[in-house]
Amino acid sequence: MGKLVALVLLGVGLSLVGEMFSAFRERMSASREVEPVEPENCRLIEELENGSEDIDILPSGLAFISSLQVCWSLLDVHSRTCLHGNHQWRLQNSKYLCLVFLLEASSQRGTHLYEGLKYPGLPNFAPDEPGKIFLMDLNEQNPRAQALEISGGFDKELFNPHGISIFIDKDHTVYLYVVNHPHMKSTVEIFKFEEQQRSLVYLKTIKHELLKSVNDIVVLGPEQFYATRDHYFTNSFLSLFEMILDLRWTYVLFYSPREVKVVAKGFCSANGITVSADQKYVYVADVAAKNIHIMEKHDNWDLTQLKVIQLGTLVDNLTVDPATGDILAGCHPNPMKLLIYNPEDPPGSEVLRIQNVLSEKPRVSTVYANNGSVLQGTSVASVYRGKILIGTVFHKTLYCEL
Repeated sequence: MGKLVALVLLGVGLSLVGEMFSAFRERMSASREVEPVEPENCRLIEELENGSEDIDILPSGLAFISSLQVCWSLLDVHSRTCLHGNHQWRLQNSKYLCLVFLLEASSQRGTHLYEGLKYPGLPNFAPDEPGKIFLMDLNEQNPRAQALEISGGFDKELFNPHGISIFIDKDHTVYLYVVNHPHMKSTVEIFKFEEQQRSLVYLKTIKHELLKSVNDIVVLGPEQFYATRDHYFTNSFLSLFEMILDLRWTYVLFYSPREVKVVAKGFCSANGITVSADQKYVYVADVAAKNIHIMEKHDNWDLTQLKVIQLGTLVDNLTVDPATGDILAGCHPNPMKLLIYNPEDPPGSEVLRIQNVLSEKPRVSTVYANNGSVLQGTSVASVYRGKILIGTVFHKTLYCEL
């Protein structure tokens, strides 16, 4: 009798897991195809071949670009089948952890999972080397990207940059705040930009117990910023199940030297964050929920949700068009292809523009969309005077004149 009860409970448990995984695949838009929308005057940036995860542009047209090292390289694949049948568990051995993915063997022919973790869950075309910050002058006729030198005693070997944000002080000094993941932890690095030398000077590292699994950042004052936490669990196994179970335990926090606090919570995976031009509203992308939260900022830095804009695609980083106030969103139309990468069926790219954000019916339009033949895994798009720069998590970077 005891064995029968155990078998029944096991069967119920496996059934629930199967249903949850099916729902997860649906949320990840596993089967969505992309209808192309591509401006005519576009070209790839030669110097940015291995990712441009976040982009922030100065009013002068100088664009800062973070290039991080993410997950598995396309070399030295080590996988083994642990179970047989229609569904398989593939155990991926990497330098830093093992990840388990449930795959449908019949539909994943030619799929690879890769070794060389830098940021969990995504492929990596780059060699095993530190991340970099690049600079582009969008005023040039044919802008090119150059890697910025970093001085001031910063440990560049542990540089794994993610979200970035520019802050311009009253004396017009430019500071760059960078989310960093040394040893897969989360810190915020502060650099001073030397425009004449085209370099960064390291000033300070910010650490705090609430700065865990930090994705993006928006700076509103000297050492005053909002940051998003994209996963509650820092363990990669638990993070995977967190996504499958659709837990809403992530948040937005406010940091200052005097106070650090959670100011908004209940997100599936709080991701990109930015602020309106008048700094009255904060926009937060919930990537797994496929939406953008419009938050009102109060004098004490607390946030109150005003509305949620549903987009039907996984939303990564957000920027604001300085000329119109519109939101530009880098999106993943079929993110399951990011998690389970197949070079013959790559993930697509999508950039959306959201107009009239505060109105009852915001207008959503597609600025760019591609099935992966040109650009894979778009994470951000930023505009400057009729030009747009589209970045990706691990792939190439596209420059277009609109």
